[in-house]
Amino acid sequence: MPLSYPKAFAGNFLGNAPLWYKFTILLFLVANPILLDAYGPFIAGWVLIAEFIFTLAMALKCYPLPAGGLLALEAVFIGMAKPETVYHEALTNFEVILLLIFMVAGIYFMKDFLRFTFTRILVKVQSKYKIALLFCFAGAFLSAFLDALTVTAVIIAVAYGFYEIYHRYVSGKDGNVAHDLTSDLALKEKEQEDLKQFRGFLRNLMMHGAVGTALGGVCTLVGEPQNLLIGSVMGWHFADFFFMVAPVSLPVLAVGLGTCYLVEKKKWFTYGFEMPGNIRSHLLETEMRMEAKRGARGKIKLAFQALAGIWLIIALAFHLAAVGLIGLSVIVFLTSLNGVTEEHQIGHAFEEALPFTALLVVFFTIVAVIHEQHLFAPVINYVLNLQGHSQLAGYYIANGLLSAISDNVFVATVYISETKLHFINALNAIPNIGMSGEELMQKLTDPHLVRADVLAALPIEAAAKAHEIVHHLDKLAVAINTGTNIPSVATPNGQAAFLFLLTSALAPVIRLSYGRMVWLALPYTITMSLTGLAATYLFL
Repeated sequence: MPLSYPKAFAGNFLGNAPLWYKFTILLFLVANPILLDAYGPFIAGWVLIAEFIFTLAMALKCYPLPAGGLLALEAVFIGMAKPETVYHEALTNFEVILLLIFMVAGIYFMKDFLRFTFTRILVKVQSKYKIALLFCFAGAFLSAFLDALTVTAVIIAVAYGFYEIYHRYVSGKDGNVAHDLTSDLALKEKEQEDLKQFRGFLRNLMMHGAVGTALGGVCTLVGEPQNLLIGSVMGWHFADFFFMVAPVSLPVLAVGLGTCYLVEKKKWFTYGFEMPGNIRSHLLETEMRMEAKRGARGKIKLAFQALAGIWLIIALAFHLAAVGLIGLSVIVFLTSLNGVTEEHQIGHAFEEALPFTALLVVFFTIVAVIHEQHLFAPVINYVLNLQGHSQLAGYYIANGLLSAISDNVFVATVYISETKLHFINALNAIPNIGMSGEELMQKLTDPHLVRADVLAALPIEAAAKAHEIVHHLDKLAVAINTGTNIPSVATPNGQAAFLFLLTSALAPVIRLSYGRMVWLALPYTITMSLTGLAATYLFL
């Protein structure tokens, strides 16, 4: 019997998502214009943020792009954000978009070398807490000089490759046929138990590595996009930035690594999963068989992938070009030298990154709503009116909470610009400075000028007052940077690397849901956030 049109629509709308989820999204779409008309854009805007977070939280039920995209389109349609603002947000983050498109694809062409390298690490280092510390520290070290999304793409590629090898083996499927990695129906009970243990092991490592990217990212000028933004506004060079944030970033780094060790040893918060011995043996055996079959061409491919990895580290560390363009150079290098010349072969590399890139642009629409409706204004005004160390602590907490809700780069942009404007007005109030507050601030934060020389040119009393103002601005800039970087590990939407992990092809395979990520991040959120708050209050 043919389906009626309503039933056909219900089947098509959001595909295989549960019926309750479909009704919830429809309810959101109906309610939003009503809320906007009845309560205004401020309330409707915050409700929209909660709805979008809901679509992220349900990522394993339905990829967030269709449902979140409908909410974003409606927000633009009913006037909560202009298309021009969305375009501006995307253009501002164009470097991140390029990174996702090309760098993640570049990592795809290095997967053989990555699996080769990490197989040996996992076989040689059998202690779980040592492996966990290795992933956390490696994530921190690499993110301090490279890019958190690139580092996350690497560990995702490694984990996905390991899981695919074993799942295909126990399912009796070779590497040349399509296979559903999320289904365990063909497996025996013992094999299902081993895979459950293996998934827990990989979840643990993914979270340690992802948190590591936050630990290292906060430390240096190039660690996170907002660091570069804040550093350029304040006129800080690489060394200036490191020493300015060190009173907060280094205690947090130590506590973060300590937390990694503790949760693994105590098996708290569902950490402590071990890799089953038979899976470890199979991965090693598979790699040894592949090595035996590799031959001269295979070994040359590995060598070129290793060279591409070296080039990647050098190019990113010295910022020879935009991150995405470096990723494109890796694609060109490896496809040309490793014989990948057909369009469909190259196309597979982009399957992982492009859905997330589209989701990120949808996310920028929500950011545009926040921007146009001034949803963060009450919090900003409140902390600006605080004084002394309470203001530093207030800045850290406000930036942390807002970053966990929205985008930490956006929060940092809003706070540093509003704060600098506030202090320009304070400089304008100083008598006898001989120039406008904006001109003086520009000189005081010019990386090519020595701040002491600029102050020495002012009358003594004006110089003392200006020094006090800009010194406090330095401290607030550190509070903004650490606030947007550290507490934002609380939620997947707080950091792009976390969101990328949640929406990657790996997440459903290892059963990594939004709630599970929040739970696994919780010990880090508590220890790192409190350490950062204490250090901000006591040491700045």
